[in-house]
Amino acid sequence: METKDIIAALAALAQESRLSTFRLLVQTGPQGLAASKIAEHLDVAPSSLSFHLKELSHAGLVTSRQEGRFVIYSANFDTINGVLAYLTDNCCGGASCAPATATSCQPGQTTT
Repeated sequence: METKDIIAALAALAQESRLSTFRLLVQTGPQGLAASKIAEHLDVAPSSLSFHLKELSHAGLVTSRQEGRFVIYSANFDTINGVLAYLTDNCCGGASCAPATATSCQPGQTTT
């Protein structure tokens, strides 16, 4: 990933509603959620959520697909894994270490 892409992703996540939305979509996994369900879960006004989803989408953090009359949003795991890889590149001065935050995220993976 290029630096500008990393900055865009981090900037998009640097807002409470967008961070909550992204985390919900990560928890949901690849099947995603309709915008109405996201708004319901997070108690966010649909017009506000629309703005936040647009910002996350422009940063490459979420993808959308049409299913009937619904737009389903999903976390883009490739992008967040790219951000994590960038942030942990050359971790520990190049020594072989595996900090917990450096593990890549897999759709449907749960944390303990």
